[in-house]
Amino acid sequence: MYIAQAYKGLSESWRYVLGILAIFICWQVLGGIPLIAALVLKADSLSILASGDLGLMAEILGTNPFLFLMLLTFAIGLLSLFLYVKFVHKQSITALTTSRKKVDWRRIVMSFLLWASISITFIIIDIQLSPENYLYNFNLKPFLILAAIALVMIPIQTSMEEYYMRGYMMQGLGVLAKNRWLPLVVTSLLFGLAHLFNPEVEKLGYGIMVYYIGTGFFLGIITLMDEGLELALGFHAANNLTGALLVTADWTAFQTDSVYRDIADPVLGWDILVPVLVVYPILLYIFSRKYKWTNWKERLTGGVPSKENFLALQTNETTLPKNP
Repeated sequence: MYIAQAYKGLSESWRYVLGILAIFICWQVLGGIPLIAALVLKADSLSILASGDLGLMAEILGTNPFLFLMLLTFAIGLLSLFLYVKFVHKQSITALTTSRKKVDWRRIVMSFLLWASISITFIIIDIQLSPENYLYNFNLKPFLILAAIALVMIPIQTSMEEYYMRGYMMQGLGVLAKNRWLPLVVTSLLFGLAHLFNPEVEKLGYGIMVYYIGTGFFLGIITLMDEGLELALGFHAANNLTGALLVTADWTAFQTDSVYRDIADPVLGWDILVPVLVVYPILLYIFSRKYKWTNWKERLTGGVPSKENFLALQTNETTLPKNP
């Protein structure tokens, strides 16, 4: 059981309350110092920070340096999370990642390739159907720099979000509430609300929160059904990488030297609902068939055992004689 992996470390409630706050501060405050310092040195003013204009920040620093510094905040956050888990919870990163004996990299790669293929296909189809909405933006040197930054830093960025939301918070809430449905609902809603201040929300309106919250529920479901973060890690990395490398727009969170720029007026349409209502259910079916998921109700809404019962079960499993 994935949530119960928290019992392999110290799982008192105060450690999680303190951890959620401490990691968030390291991520958002300490992690932001390099970006703030660069903007102050370049712009010689703090007003640019108050404006929250990501496009202007990217213009001042350059798109690739700005992207790197923005993603660096997540690297600092992920490092702080791993250190806190190791030294305060005395829990291994493997136990934070999965209920399996070791991290299943094949699951991560499979999920990554599946969603990357689907995302690229959708992008190509949309460009073919509406070429007037896209501007060919390819420039070899900036793109190669972008690719180097993105391939290293974006998986770190997405891993930070997954480990913080569907790893650390999922396990912490689960062992405290002794059920699975509460951490699924809370982390999915928080994942959506974390995107509330993205430029996309300002341009498209609050309706886009259906997509963000729906994606949060999808990632939470595959984490609980698969008893580990691997599928969510692969999916999230593929989602952000394809967007950063292939298509960007002036009104999105990522300002990059991508292959194409979306120059259409942003409009909230049915395409926001297609992933949530059509594509995600299909992916759940594919994953469930491949990994033989069963007992959906129990895995998504069932209880979490006490620490004593979980550790006793673990002891029994390791001491049972093997079949001859």
